[in-house]
Amino acid sequence: MRQIDLSRSLPHARIPELPNPYFGKVRDCYDLPDGTRLLISSDRISAFDQILAVIPWKGQVLTQLARYWFDHTGDIAANHVLGYPDPNTVHCKRVTILPVEIVVRGYLAGTTSTSILTQYKAGARTMYGHTLPEGMRDNQALPHPIITPTSKAFDGGHDEPLTADEIITTGLLTKAQWDEVSQKALALFARGQEVAQKQGLILVDTKYEFGADAEGKILLADEIHTTDSSRYWIAEGYENALKTGTRPPSFDKDVIRSWVVARCDPYKDKIPDIPLEMIEKTAQIYIDAFEKITGEAFVPDTGGATPLDRIRSNLTQFFTD
Repeated sequence: MRQIDLSRSLPHARIPELPNPYFGKVRDCYDLPDGTRLLISSDRISAFDQILAVIPWKGQVLTQLARYWFDHTGDIAANHVLGYPDPNTVHCKRVTILPVEIVVRGYLAGTTSTSILTQYKAGARTMYGHTLPEGMRDNQALPHPIITPTSKAFDGGHDEPLTADEIITTGLLTKAQWDEVSQKALALFARGQEVAQKQGLILVDTKYEFGADAEGKILLADEIHTTDSSRYWIAEGYENALKTGTRPPSFDKDVIRSWVVARCDPYKDKIPDIPLEMIEKTAQIYIDAFEKITGEAFVPDTGGATPLDRIRSNLTQFFTD
């Protein structure tokens, strides 16, 4: 257990010298005059439609974990990355995100209303255009990985389950676009499972974002195989969990979410302040996950008086008058 320096956190990356800002829940972004984009990952952690806390190193961990996977999958799918001018920052091509969220699942798992386990336990056997066999157990491996696409709600609406036929017939994607993203998604997932297995992990499910650039070329965007977009189990404890019907051991990125739910209704009540020990624990989980997934040590960049000072210094090349 390393010492977490709580002073080295990045609550925001608001930089007035950068043009055309737009601020998401965890990223602060800037569209540059040359048609490219800066995505800066802050250390904010969100749930229940609000920001819960700031977790030191979270933004850097996730940026570098996505970088690891982009570097290891470039032969499968071209991506939006142009460079990494700072450990928290991606300089990338500007893309228009496709209106379909691509979720690939390798196991009968999940807890949300759109998860295949929730639907399966409710009696459904056909979902997202796939028919699952009878008699499957919680968290059992599927006969083969499947894509469970949903509509992408850009304006705060709810994502809705889709089938491949619905995606094409409603014009969300052309058949050629669907064929391309579905083939690439399954190949990316296979690579992810292969690499994870070597590290003693199981890549259970994940989501991919694809976008079209100015020429219409489809690129992998956003992030890939991070602990915020993917579910990983620890392989060593999986078989016993399957036999006993318990949850397989995993990187529990929801530690703060669970702490909040145990103390209030987060959609109705004022959320209590997150204690420092929970912030430290969550930071450690993100770092541990990076090191286990990549097999590399996480080396934080401690340059600058603060992380924001370091980022400003590294991004001066993009400043406008």
